[in-house]
Amino acid sequence: MAAPLSTAAVVNAIIFASYGTGTRLWEDYFENGHHDDVDAHGAMTGEGAVFIERGEHGTHEQIKDWKGGDITNSLSQIESELPTVTHINPAELEKTKQQQNHLKIFTCGAVAGTVQAFVICPMEHIKCRLQVNTQQLYKGPLDACASIVNNHGLFHGLYRGMGVTLWRETPAFGMYFATYDAVKERVENLLEEKDEKHPIPSHAHAWAASALAGGISGAWTWAIIYPFDVIKSKIQTSPLESRLRKGMWTVGHDLIREHGWKHMFRGLGVTLVRAFPVNAIIFPVYEFVLVQLGDGD
Repeated sequence: MAAPLSTAAVVNAIIFASYGTGTRLWEDYFENGHHDDVDAHGAMTGEGAVFIERGEHGTHEQIKDWKGGDITNSLSQIESELPTVTHINPAELEKTKQQQNHLKIFTCGAVAGTVQAFVICPMEHIKCRLQVNTQQLYKGPLDACASIVNNHGLFHGLYRGMGVTLWRETPAFGMYFATYDAVKERVENLLEEKDEKHPIPSHAHAWAASALAGGISGAWTWAIIYPFDVIKSKIQTSPLESRLRKGMWTVGHDLIREHGWKHMFRGLGVTLVRAFPVNAIIFPVYEFVLVQLGDGD
């Protein structure tokens, strides 16, 4: 029991740390990394960018060309030279902002999935070997790890199945975090609408939305990428004595040809039953810890 708990703790720590780091880097380089001294908001036009800046000396507006050169300094010049700037559709700006936010979340989630794939691949390989260890070749996880590395090497041995693991983890965590954010926002809006007739404490909103969104995102992601997990298990339980000559797609094709397409979803029901409550707990706990750490600062 201690080993699975410690493994889960390490893996989840890597996932959320990678996601948080990726989010901060994205915001630094693509959102406000070049506007640290002032609070600037703007819109892109065919001629350049219109910036409304709030600094120490008050608020002013200016148009800058693509190289950052100042074209005009007054609102009257802006209106005379670029009258269409005053007719920016707020709905279009909000839609663009949401699309950019979804792209950020998906990308940072995919990065987190890629990082943790390098940790989870050897762990799952050893787990698969122990589960089919009918001849008692290994005494335990450490013995299995040492034996595989000594006899078959690091990349061809311990990291067998790394390719399909990346195919599973990278898009999966992009969808995972993007789905979580979209569902949580929707659930929070629905709960806020209920407040008018049946008031609900705000903290209950957050916990309910986070738990439901976490459960849905976890189950939905597993349903999408489950065939990759079946292929990965097949690759990681194949004999180590012979080098793996078949690629991921060939292994999947062989499984479907021999057992039918339903074999690619064998065990999915149990996985979904496990995934919903587990992920419904992970996100609320993660956000609760963040709040506590923030209060401590």
